[in-house]
Amino acid sequence: MKRFKGIQLLVLSLLVVMIVSACGNSASSSNQGSSEGSNSGKDVKITLLNSKGEIQQQLEEAAKAFHEDNPNITLEVQAVPNGGSPFERASALYAAGNPPTMIMLDTGDVEKFKDRILDLSGEKWNQDAVANATDFTTFEGKNYAFPFAIEGYGFIYNKAVVDKAVGGNFDPSTIKTTNDLENLFKQIEASGKKALVISPMDWSLGAHYLPLAYAGQNKDMAEVNKFIDALKAGQVDLASNKVFNGLMDTFDVMMKHNIDSASPLSGQYERGAELLGKGEVGIWFMGNWAWPQISGYDTANKQYGFLPVPISNNPDDYGNQEISSAVSKRIVIDKEKSTPEQQAAAKKFLNWLVYEQKGQDFLVNKMNIIPAFKNITLPAADPLGKSIQDYIAKGKSEQSMSLLPADHWKQVGASMQKYLAKASDRATLAKEIQDYWKNVK
Repeated sequence: MKRFKGIQLLVLSLLVVMIVSACGNSASSSNQGSSEGSNSGKDVKITLLNSKGEIQQQLEEAAKAFHEDNPNITLEVQAVPNGGSPFERASALYAAGNPPTMIMLDTGDVEKFKDRILDLSGEKWNQDAVANATDFTTFEGKNYAFPFAIEGYGFIYNKAVVDKAVGGNFDPSTIKTTNDLENLFKQIEASGKKALVISPMDWSLGAHYLPLAYAGQNKDMAEVNKFIDALKAGQVDLASNKVFNGLMDTFDVMMKHNIDSASPLSGQYERGAELLGKGEVGIWFMGNWAWPQISGYDTANKQYGFLPVPISNNPDDYGNQEISSAVSKRIVIDKEKSTPEQQAAAKKFLNWLVYEQKGQDFLVNKMNIIPAFKNITLPAADPLGKSIQDYIAKGKSEQSMSLLPADHWKQVGASMQKYLAKASDRATLAKEIQDYWKNVK
């Protein structure tokens, strides 16, 4: 996740998402922006490369529902290999001459495909998108991507576990510092449960945890951008950087209380969802995209929320009470190999998600997506989405780093894994991160 222009605009726009009255879901509006090819009666097959593996099944069900509404269009949902990069998978498919009709990319990857994908500026949903939703996919005045989801991440807590630990109704606003967090860990452990699980995947550590050290440098994203530029120029000494050290102090506390401390690199994504959902741990560092997996393990409680990741023991420091969130995944449409009929059918599918009641239901209630469109007024269907929306509504959100280089999470994530495994120290980690940025082209 990369650079965003203004947190205030996103906050205001997401407030609109939650309170503005519906603009209507007429069938006529769902066809705006789509060419006549999708309505010609000719059978068309289109494909979507999905890089959100946790909603693969729900997307396949949505494809069937879309086909029922549009019998001449068949949509096949392909999955990026588990743990794989959508940029690398899409690049490989282009190299093989067989790109999908639609590709779900991370924000920072859209520009790399700009010459191979459609200009979507003429689509109606551009006017209904929340503020800033298309800023980072717009080049020379043309928007090339559909903003698929708003996502946020931090410490997910199982309320039943934490309530028992604190001996009452847990108030997440009481956790404002690293010391507060560690005290909560100790309370959970004293209650007979494990405090938390750290998922060691490179994408979680490299694309989500460490970037808090970048975004937390300043509320003003222009200043964050300057910090990134200084990293590229080799002008930052991370070893003496207050935010980086504070974030890693918190990580040290996490490592000490990690249920997998004896084998910190052994865990997988599903393990975190299972441990949290079954109430074996109280806390898991992850994002709201994990709800389908968590809920699968919890058939009774289903009360969860987010805690921000503190970076100091001063409760007033920026980041200590803010949750990281942003418009994240984007869908683009191929123009290199797809036919005009396929392009029109793909546009129709995107419009179906935004304007048709059935499409909105899949997006919000079945995929647990926080939509990036102000005309969709359905409240978040799950407690994690509601928690994210609540932080945003209160002005307690921090911009996620949506435009990091495509290889950042692999390269820097590997360095974080070494630190997690105690195979390197903080000075080594800081140097490896600085060396990575100095080599970014």
